Amino acid sequence: MPHARSAPAPLPADAQNLRIELLRSTAEADPRIEGVLLYGSWTLGEADAHSDLDACLYVREEDVDAFDGREFVERLAPLKLAYTNMYGILAVVFDDLMRGEFHVEPTGAGIAEITTWRGQVHIPRPETAVLLDRTGRLTAAARELATFRPPDPATTAQQLTDELANWTLMLAHIQTRGETARAHNLLHAVIAPHQLKLCRLLRGSTTHWLTPSRALETDLPVADIERYATTTGPLTPDALRTAAATSWRWSRELAAEAADRWDTLLPLGLHKEIAEALSPGGGPMG
Repeated sequence: MPHARSAPAPLPADAQNLRIELLRSTAEADPRIEGVLLYGSWTLGEADAHSDLDACLYVREEDVDAFDGREFVERLAPLKLAYTNMYGILAVVFDDLMRGEFHVEPTGAGIAEITTWRGQVHIPRPETAVLLDRTGRLTAAARELATFRPPDPATTAQQLTDELANWTLMLAHIQTRGETARAHNLLHAVIAPHQLKLCRLLRGSTTHWLTPSRALETDLPVADIERYATTTGPLTPDALRTAAATSWRWSRELAAEAADRWDTLLPLGLHKEIAEALSPGGGPMG
């Protein structure tokens, strides 16, 4: 009989807090580090027993090239895994299965970049997110993100409407070619996030903008969640065709709603042609 799968056990809250305090004290004892900023769920007050430990380490310019991020993080707890991920970030797994991501940045350029995060990152309590700040510059930069700035509705809706048309047409081509796995991945990994962002924009629920599927069950109305569910499906040609056609119907409805509200432009002829390309027989679809 197959072995039952066991989920990672949640860490006790005090263990998480102790690790954060250890990160603070370890960084404070290392003169090369001028600042430490938590990000992710910790900055929003949403961290729970399954949350990652995500932090930016701001290292003095003269030390950053020689700074060994893995050696530093390993002072917090033994590591089961440590590597530089596809985004150039040090990703780790601690011995208790807590995950972590650590950006190692030069102090000057790294802190200056924080202001470019407006509209993407929200730090409602900067004094809590900043674990170490030797100069005061990091706290000042973090305060620039204390007020939530949602994305501009009209500009963002137009961008998302165009993205959905472009990627769904690509989906139609790939599906017709017979690349079922690739089309399945495109539908779920690329098209769905754009749909969810447009849906969030329309519903005024943009807090989890960077990861639009996060807290979906509590952020969006049940009707939207049910529509999203119809755009997913197993990896079979028939199921994919149904999911893709249903997905495009929802995209068109969301785009039309955005056009009514913000006067965004809709290439209606192209939208109809995409629907026809996605239909099982290649004929028109409503």
